[in-house]
Amino acid sequence: MQYSSKFQAMADAAQARVEGIAPSSVKERLANGAIALDIRDSDEHAKGHIEGSLNISRGKLEMIIEDTIPNLETEILCYCNANNRGALSAASLKGMGYVNAKYIAGGLNSYKSL
Repeated sequence: MQYSSKFQAMADAAQARVEGIAPSSVKERLANGAIALDIRDSDEHAKGHIEGSLNISRGKLEMIIEDTIPNLETEILCYCNANNRGALSAASLKGMGYVNAKYIAGGLNSYKSL
């Protein structure tokens, strides 16, 4: 998908501000208490997702995250299909005080290719 230059600049800045984690480390992190957060829309989530992940669409993330994950110390692994929405979501969560918000580098596409 071709993105606008302004959107891509925002996504690139988000990727520079938050930690991107290797897809190969996801299972271990989940076993140690991290939460995988699928920020894609529900129809995308229904087509496939990381087992056990929560689904909160990007458009509602900031409105409901505090009720869903109240602990600001929780490691949250945001993901979309690739990088952009996952990184933007992790950056937004960091701004809300979630100190361990990260994104899965390469998103679901990279995770599924393992």
